[in-house]
Amino acid sequence: TLLKDFRELSKITMPIVFNEPLSFLQRISEYMEHTYLIQKACSQSDSIQRMQTVAAFAVSAVASQWDRTGKPFNPLLGETYELTREDQGFRLISEQVSHHPPISAFHTESLTGDFVFHGSIYPKLKFWGKSVEAEPKGTITLELHKHKEAYTWTNPFCCVHNIILGKLWIEQYGTVEIVNHSTGEKCVLNFKPCGMFGKELHRVEGYIQDKSKKKCCVIYGKWTECMWSVDPQVYEAHRKLEKKGTTDTRKQKQLEAINEDADEMPDVQETVAVIPGSTLLWRISSRPPHSAEMYNFTNFAMTLNELEPGMEGVLAPTDCRLRPDIRAMENGNIDEASSEKERLEEKQRAARKERAKDDEEWSTRWFQLCTNPYTGSQDWLYTGGYFDRKYTDCPDIY
Repeated sequence: TLLKDFRELSKITMPIVFNEPLSFLQRISEYMEHTYLIQKACSQSDSIQRMQTVAAFAVSAVASQWDRTGKPFNPLLGETYELTREDQGFRLISEQVSHHPPISAFHTESLTGDFVFHGSIYPKLKFWGKSVEAEPKGTITLELHKHKEAYTWTNPFCCVHNIILGKLWIEQYGTVEIVNHSTGEKCVLNFKPCGMFGKELHRVEGYIQDKSKKKCCVIYGKWTECMWSVDPQVYEAHRKLEKKGTTDTRKQKQLEAINEDADEMPDVQETVAVIPGSTLLWRISSRPPHSAEMYNFTNFAMTLNELEPGMEGVLAPTDCRLRPDIRAMENGNIDEASSEKERLEEKQRAARKERAKDDEEWSTRWFQLCTNPYTGSQDWLYTGGYFDRKYTDCPDIY
């Protein structure tokens, strides 16, 4: 039972020093950092090219995880987050729709009606001694209206190493399958685990196949840097050449690596080797100069908790920007943040007990548990109306 308790990490209250001053709902909105890729896919007439761009977007959506070893705050049940970016042409609403298990639902729509992007994420956490692994259960759906297309996928696993001692580092791994439900085309992306000598760290490799399973192109790169596409035959020829070049050095490296600790961060600075004839699909934006002292935030992440003048009167009272523990932490008041976090969690527990006493079910405000029309699996879908700004029946969670 001890192991079972240990693995149910989501139920353990972690000290606030492990946190970053954002809610998980805000972290989810970082999927939208490279929205220009969705706009680009909308404008492409060829479905294989669109799939390449959607694949690049799927990789870019998890790129902000790089070096983000701070844990986002667990959203309170009923917590919401909205984000409108006129410059990027979208608006987003998210809600914490369940507490046990913790499920966050989000819905993004284009301001010009070109696309919707939505999903629900249930980050299932597991403790493996020195590391924590998060499996992001839940489907992500992108609908491109002009092309009458829907794409679905699930995100890769994410693992934080050295949580007890040493330098924290992150890797993402697993297979991501993106399906175009209108054409039957599919993209299979393999996020590679670090491997023994760290040679594979951050690497992503995969291919796009048409509905008859013929490989149309190969996609490769690193989720921390850039993604490229190339013709499959060119790729295979390049691989053969590469294999000829590596013989004795590998044996030597294997002997050196046997004593290495599997949890230690591999010392790899090598960037993506570009195969001649490749097309660039996406390149990561550089981080602000003081990012390392600021939880390794991207420029995009830094704006997410901003409470602009006049915003307070417009936001739903459940918006994360109004959450006092996160605000206190952002302002550097760690003790206040810690006691506020405790107060909010206690308030949430008391409300749950009250509901249990009255046999009352929690009802979500902006999302409903339905069936995803493309995958047939359970999904939380947006019921609409958030931006009408009628917030009279929102729960009092802060």
